Amino acid sequence: MLHKDSVALKGAVSIVVYDKLMQVKEQREIPNLVVAVGKNYIAARMVGIVNEMSHMAIGSGTTAPASGNTAPQTELGRVALDSDTASGASVTYFALFPAGTGTGAVTEAAILNAASAGTMLCRTVFPVINKGADDSLAITWQVTVL
Repeated sequence: MLHKDSVALKGAVSIVVYDKLMQVKEQREIPNLVVAVGKNYIAARMVGIVNEMSHMAIGSGTTAPASGNTAPQTELGRVALDSDTASGASVTYFALFPAGTGTGAVTEAAILNAASAGTMLCRTVFPVINKGADDSLAITWQVTVL
């Protein structure tokens, strides 16, 4: 008898915008897409050492995520991850974009493994979130293997 396993990846993104007094201005929950190069990255981790995911980017791109994406469409800012935690079949990434970083009409986010360029794991787009110069934006991104 032939056994079949089905492995899928699911992502969930939580975005919170804070004003300069750290009061919540806006909060959203958004799904995401693990792109083809991200899936290749995961497979490569099973046999060798690959640069781990280390950065998160935000941008103003509005084109829907597609499996062939390799970078954010229009990057506004990129920061090093503040934390990454693995628990069971899930990994949770967290990054804070402080005041002055990624200011503008934010409509996309991505996880990557470098401070510039690099391999992208996931990308998502969403309705505009306006990040003012004094605002901070926090993103918690969970990727689960199903």
